[in-house]
Amino acid sequence: MSRLRLTGYAVAQFFLAIALLVLAVLWVVGGVLVVVWVGLGLLAGTLAATRWIANAHRSMAEKVLGQPVPVPYRPLPPGGFFDKARVVVADPMTWRDLAWVFIAPVVGLVVSLLVLILLLGVATGFIWWFVTPPLMTARAYFDRFFLAYSRTERLEQRVQVLTESRADVVDHSAAELRRLERDLHDGAQARLVALSMSLGMADAAFEDDPERARQLVQDARSTTAAAIGDLRSVVRGIHPPVLADRGLSGAVAAIALDMAIPVQVDVRLDGRPPAPVEACVYFGVAECLANIGKHAGAANAWITITHDGGVLRAVVGDDGRGGADPASGAGSGTGSGTGMLGVMRRLAAFDGTMSVSSPAGGPTLITLEVPCPLSPTPDSGSSSPRTTPSSGPA
Repeated sequence: MSRLRLTGYAVAQFFLAIALLVLAVLWVVGGVLVVVWVGLGLLAGTLAATRWIANAHRSMAEKVLGQPVPVPYRPLPPGGFFDKARVVVADPMTWRDLAWVFIAPVVGLVVSLLVLILLLGVATGFIWWFVTPPLMTARAYFDRFFLAYSRTERLEQRVQVLTESRADVVDHSAAELRRLERDLHDGAQARLVALSMSLGMADAAFEDDPERARQLVQDARSTTAAAIGDLRSVVRGIHPPVLADRGLSGAVAAIALDMAIPVQVDVRLDGRPPAPVEACVYFGVAECLANIGKHAGAANAWITITHDGGVLRAVVGDDGRGGADPASGAGSGTGSGTGMLGVMRRLAAFDGTMSVSSPAGGPTLITLEVPCPLSPTPDSGSSSPRTTPSSGPA
């Protein structure tokens, strides 16, 4: 990076250091006044200004070091002031920013003034030429130390996230096992018991009342067919056969055909994702479509599935009333209902995420993202989109 550009950063950091001095005073005043509630508004404004200046230093440090310095703040929830305040207070980066505010002005003023004095001095230009790069690099490392998590801290956070997601997955798996047990007990098992009883009575009546025995055997055949249907339903809940046979594209198109409204399906995949990821995304899309049918009041819906940058992405949208809130189950749209919380847990098991955009009045868009590779398929040589219009019965 050119020395003139580094000097420009030094000038910017000089004025930002003065702003940080003002913010340090406001932090103290706001902390004192918070006991009479006046300080809450002052602290909120000071926090926003602090994060803006910190992000500016992150950007400069990233350019100086040639390494990414990401913005590490936790996302704010959609609730009110106190909901957001709880997240901000619990965010470790808030406190690191606060410590940086009280230290950075001194460092910034010293480094910036040194660079500028060396540049402006007639006899010091030679020194400025050699000293400016290491000085500004040291300043960038100083900012990164406070304003970004270290590799060890990121690993610790990652372990924490994986621990929480694993616990959610375990709970979800236990709930799924209970559901399967209940479905088998109330469905197939009950029918098989009835089948056994019918066959036993038929055997007892075979010699004395052949006609009665024949009727019991016919009833047993009907019960067998119903039990097979129950078992197929349970199996579809574990891993739908259509998903194994036709892949994600065909399976999604199949469930879209069952919708009572037109559903446009656009799948652009050059291969197949791993089977567990494929099932995860399939059930996520299925849950979204189910919520559209139950809550959205939509006239049309659409599904787009792509793979880009190593991420499998499924977007499910509808033109319904919107207002979906998957976190609380409130609202009425694609994201309504506690079933979406199950989708989040499924995705978390594969390091995936779900995001919801659902303003009042719609449209609602739900994006499911899972990092994964694609394995080649015999027809994966073509990257043309496969679009399937689907509509329900008239």
